[in-house]
Amino acid sequence: MPGTGRDAGPAAGTSAVAAEAVARAEAWLAAWDGHGDHRTATAGDAAGAAWLAGEAAALGATPRFEDFRLDRLDPAAAYLELAGHRIGGVPAFDAPASDAEGIAGRLALPGGEGDIVVAELSPHAVYSGEYQALRRRAGQRGFAILCAGDAPGMALLNAEQFREPYGAPTIHLASEARGPLLEAAGSGAPARLVAHSRRTRAAARNVVVTIRGRDPARTPLVVMTPRSSWWQSTAERGGGIVCWLESLRALLAEPPACTVVLAATSGHELGHLGLDDFVARRPGWDRPPDQGGARWVHYGANIGAAGGRLSLMAPDDALRALAAAELARAGRAPDRVAPKDQVPSGETRDIHRAGGAYLTLVGTNRLFHLPQDRWPHAVDAAAIARIAAAAARIAAALAR
Repeated sequence: MPGTGRDAGPAAGTSAVAAEAVARAEAWLAAWDGHGDHRTATAGDAAGAAWLAGEAAALGATPRFEDFRLDRLDPAAAYLELAGHRIGGVPAFDAPASDAEGIAGRLALPGGEGDIVVAELSPHAVYSGEYQALRRRAGQRGFAILCAGDAPGMALLNAEQFREPYGAPTIHLASEARGPLLEAAGSGAPARLVAHSRRTRAAARNVVVTIRGRDPARTPLVVMTPRSSWWQSTAERGGGIVCWLESLRALLAEPPACTVVLAATSGHELGHLGLDDFVARRPGWDRPPDQGGARWVHYGANIGAAGGRLSLMAPDDALRALAAAELARAGRAPDRVAPKDQVPSGETRDIHRAGGAYLTLVGTNRLFHLPQDRWPHAVDAAAIARIAAAAARIAAALAR
């Protein structure tokens, strides 16, 4: 339930304003959960964009949409047929489709001889070179990902190569199929894999608010959070959304010296398409500030997930110190401060590789990429409110 766990009690000195912040967080999280699945360019994604723009406008901002195009993948049929039984699945969104009949052959474990390889993988495996090697293995005609999240179910992997599908037709299968599926793969049992889908030309949109600074010559600040995902993703994305809205409130109350652009991007689970479009409209903003780049504050995944841990990532000492101090002041010090050279796995990965200046807040979540990531049990609203209060003060300080 919200407000339970290590952050359930109020921090020392909590005021009525803090209680109002928790109430705001709860209302925003419940609304977010009500949109349905937030997958890019779907009805839930569009509902999330419209809702967030409405909330920004209600705070006094003038939001706008920045649309980008993509060939949305619409699944038609995805399953593994084994011993006359169909195990339902979800296609990998960066793999080629099969036809409606699918691929028949013998199952195999990674490294074995067979037509359809079965590999047990967590959602985090997508960031490893090993995952791509498994997907690209010569000779295999199909690939089945047996999901291995931190809880049972269909913990999907992000489609990092969405615009350039690779490997063989691939589907995800829920962890509940583990026992019989691994046994069948180990024995080379015959099976049929279907990953039938179609591509539909569609549009997705980033929600953007620009607050002009008093000194246009100063380095701009980007306050960014992803807002698309698999499933409802209330803990995965909700904490970042609350931080973004609270930062907007703070920046409207204290007009900034530099120009601030707040961006809530779609396309996260599809290789960060929304961030790519955002930067393409602002060439060079991913570079270091002394080379014409912006400074970035990124509210990443799982901020305030129930039972989760919070990490702070920044290559700059001043940003690390500011963030750590404000989080401690809010009663939610980070559980971990990442090494300066650690490459983030979210949107600021691209900023890091370009040498840009960034701060990322990111958490852990037992229900990461699972359909069970829902309001209210997946989130700790009190923890989110505290982190968001710190986030708002960080953004305001960087904008001065």
